Amino acid sequence: MTGIRRAPPGRAGRMRLRHSLDVAVRGADLLEQKLRILRAEHRRLLRVAEAAARAWEDLLSEAESWLLRGLLLGGEQALDAAAASIASAEVTIDWTVSMGVRHPAGVTTSVPARPSTAAAPTNTALVHAEAAYGRAVRAAGEYAAAHAAAELVGAEVVGTRHRVRALRRHWIPSLREALDRADLALEQAEHEDGVRRRWASRTAGGGGSATGR
Repeated sequence: MTGIRRAPPGRAGRMRLRHSLDVAVRGADLLEQKLRILRAEHRRLLRVAEAAARAWEDLLSEAESWLLRGLLLGGEQALDAAAASIASAEVTIDWTVSMGVRHPAGVTTSVPARPSTAAAPTNTALVHAEAAYGRAVRAAGEYAAAHAAAELVGAEVVGTRHRVRALRRHWIPSLREALDRADLALEQAEHEDGVRRRWASRTAGGGGSATGR
């Protein structure tokens, strides 16, 4: 609204308002194009996140089932011994940019193998549990990346939608109203100037006739 209040009177002010209106309309059009693309990308990312969540939940359920069997067969001491030599997994996030939004594009998860010097699990169920948890960790990383991407793009969708609404519902109508007022004021000023010119012309013409007589 500051640009409207600071517009100077006359033709210069009208030109400034006209330019501001053109810029606002073009900006709204571009933002709406961006919004359509972002919405499509957001829907795609939501589907990816939902699929990744299902995959993670299934793998986690499988891993927990094997762990329960291993505990029943060997107890907590067997689990502690099997986990003692396992290092932590490492996750590397790959980033990308979509319509100005930086978000995860995927992950690379490194699940360390059991060292050759480490003792093997005491029962087959714990062996299966170890492998299943490795798959579940990878799936968890993929789900986390997909979920974060959907959240970030979704936030940009909301922000862009608000900006479009502000332009379409407030800024552009205000500029048009100001431009209409400027047109009316300019038309009135030109009309008044024309009346003064005609009056001055008639006055000058009348004075010359009187001098001739």
